[in-house]
Amino acid sequence: MIFQTLYYIVDLYFVSHLGEVAIAGVAAAGNIVFLIIALTQVVNAGTMSLLAQAVGRKDHAGSNLIFNQAVALAVAAAIAVVILGFPLSKVYMNAVGANQATIDAGTTYLSCFLPGLALQFVITAMGASLRATGLVKPTMIVQAVSLSLNTVLAPIMIAGWLTGHPLGVAGAGYASSIAVVFGAGLMLVYFLRLETYVHFIASEWRPRLAVWRRLLVIGLPASGELVFLFVYTGVIFALIRHFGDVAQAGFGIGNRLTQAIFLPGMAIAFAAGPLAGQNFGAGEVARVRATLRASVVFCSAVMLPLTLICQLRPEWLVQVFTPDPRVVEQGTLFLRIISWNFVATGTIFSCSALFQGLGNTLPSLISTGSRLVTFVVPAMWMSTWPHFRIEDVWYLSVVSVTLQAATSFFLVLREFRRKFGDAADTVIGEIVEI
Repeated sequence: MIFQTLYYIVDLYFVSHLGEVAIAGVAAAGNIVFLIIALTQVVNAGTMSLLAQAVGRKDHAGSNLIFNQAVALAVAAAIAVVILGFPLSKVYMNAVGANQATIDAGTTYLSCFLPGLALQFVITAMGASLRATGLVKPTMIVQAVSLSLNTVLAPIMIAGWLTGHPLGVAGAGYASSIAVVFGAGLMLVYFLRLETYVHFIASEWRPRLAVWRRLLVIGLPASGELVFLFVYTGVIFALIRHFGDVAQAGFGIGNRLTQAIFLPGMAIAFAAGPLAGQNFGAGEVARVRATLRASVVFCSAVMLPLTLICQLRPEWLVQVFTPDPRVVEQGTLFLRIISWNFVATGTIFSCSALFQGLGNTLPSLISTGSRLVTFVVPAMWMSTWPHFRIEDVWYLSVVSVTLQAATSFFLVLREFRRKFGDAADTVIGEIVEI
């Protein structure tokens, strides 16, 4: 997950040397990148949940069928992204860009990165299949190699190192696309030569609507969670564009930093998902309970020190990407306020992972969707105030995330009662103790 995020961080680092317009453009465009990664969760969550449960049941034939159908679905999604991505990217940038230069920078970056983004669906399907069986090292190694290539190519293509022909924001998109294509090739080689549990079987690639329906029933709500986050971020970019490029650049850097900061908590939750799914498939209620407890405790433990860092010295993080004192001021303000969200966000991650493992992601979507009421509507109303300040948006975000964590907690209690009946009382007691 760190490697996936660093694709964008590396691009942002080298693009930051091109000025605040380039930063604002790529930062706004990064929200489309986030949207496409969100859509990959359709494949990711559905594949992980169904395959992990099949592993728990020791259903090898069923595991292979789910794997091949997931890859077929991922290929179909990749084709759709290539066809629809170009026109929709321009529409989005016109809606959120602070000015024409920002719009042009973001659109250029997206058009060059889109092929790599489309391939993320296929990589995600293969990675989710490995994660469902308990393997994460192959995916990590492939991502590390791919990121290393991106890191080498970024300064060459963005700034013109060695070649003397800088491509600017277009070079950032090209570098990432080339690196992702290379990574997809490595994943394919691994599955063809080294993977032993699931295999490519040509006869199982023909779309089976019943399997696709099961994948989508789990995957769409999980994807919807992240799509809502795309909506929230897009709303913020639109609300603050009147503050200019500096505000958008500061928010863009701060927002990407928080996504990187969230990774330890997200990684714990990602581990909890297949564990919960395998044990649910095997009928081990006590182990599902232990998985949730460990995830909540460990997520909180890693989020607390990260909150402290952002309270004490957030400017250190922002200054890595820009020396502009105005952008640093905006990014620092964002991190110092938003960091109060971190522990609550860890709880949300843990609850979402549990829902994926149990094969019902609709409660997570409901929880995330609640922020339409607690954040988007109030934020749009606040933007009409005569003395509207950018920090008002950040404080509102803290309140809305806290309410979302409480909603997720309540929905977990309800899901345990629905799945486990009388056995849920012990589970709920331990959650309350946490």
